[in-house]
Amino acid sequence: MSESHTIAVAMSGGVDSSTVAAMLCAEGHHVIGLTMQLWNQRRLAGHPGMSEAVQGRCCSLDDVYDARRVAETIGIPYYVVNHEQRFEREVVQPFVADYLSGRTPIPCSLCNNHLKFDQLLMVARQIGAAQLATGHYARVEFDEDCARWLLKRPADIRKDQTYFLFGLTQEQLSRTIFPLGGMTKPQVRELARRYGLALAEKPDSQEICFVPGGDYKRFLDAYLAERGEALPDTAGELVTSSGEIIGEHNGIHNFTVGQRKGLGVATGSPLYVVQIKGDTREVVVGSSHELYSRTLRTRRLNLISIADLLEPLRVSVKIRHRHEPAPAVIEKTDADEVLVTFDHPQRAITPGQAAVFYDGNIVVGGGWIV
Repeated sequence: MSESHTIAVAMSGGVDSSTVAAMLCAEGHHVIGLTMQLWNQRRLAGHPGMSEAVQGRCCSLDDVYDARRVAETIGIPYYVVNHEQRFEREVVQPFVADYLSGRTPIPCSLCNNHLKFDQLLMVARQIGAAQLATGHYARVEFDEDCARWLLKRPADIRKDQTYFLFGLTQEQLSRTIFPLGGMTKPQVRELARRYGLALAEKPDSQEICFVPGGDYKRFLDAYLAERGEALPDTAGELVTSSGEIIGEHNGIHNFTVGQRKGLGVATGSPLYVVQIKGDTREVVVGSSHELYSRTLRTRRLNLISIADLLEPLRVSVKIRHRHEPAPAVIEKTDADEVLVTFDHPQRAITPGQAAVFYDGNIVVGGGWIV
């Protein structure tokens, strides 16, 4: 079969990517399964707070086993590609550094942007596959009018994963296909049953692959201890937005913007974290209305539907995965900086998260909130 009909499938061991592999096989393509081994799930076992169990996490060793079993079921070649060192360098270490400097990172976007698509497309080419298919809920198509590849939201908006894919380049999009973009999750599970896949009922992974139980504070302790490093002293003062010192805290990595519980101070009205100052190690607290802001700035910009942002553009902007895109205007204020001005104030804009720009269902681009 010609190279154009050889498709590599990124198999995570979940129902979505497994169904994609089975679908493409049924369509007559020559399919090759690829799984990235990114993190040894048992590496920190035994450290305080680190669970022995690895269920429910993306890319676990159990997922590798499940992906291999699916590949055997549908009769396709299957390879595991080990990128643990690069994953640690480009995803885990920036994750740790961000938290210790007062930001709240999104490791899944870092992984997609700088590792998964970059490396899997390279491996796909090496094994003769012209395209890479994944189980993401998104759509990609070529627009003849603007001569650009477009990333679009899927039919099942509840499963929309475009927020995590905003960093994909034109070259990457040109070689990537998302077969589930027009389907709903129940339809995918039904298709998995029809293809006889044993994991048709497998629950979706809910956790960051290297942070068991979602407790990133315990992960930071265990990871640094394993490396023989002490947790840096990021303790400082709790201050109000007017500068009044009302208490002390034991580390800025224990806080995120919008947090209410665990502040360690009692006042007559609820207080929330409204800002974390990494340079002075101050945690600024205030009332609920102080969490709202109309503007943010992003850097490390990636544009998809347009080549450049030459003038202010009206879009809708998502500031976190579960955030409903809000109307705004974006404009360049520097070579790699975009100012976002919302029509209405948005709650808990958080440095370290992404701001993704939409024109209807089309992803215009995005950047990292600073």
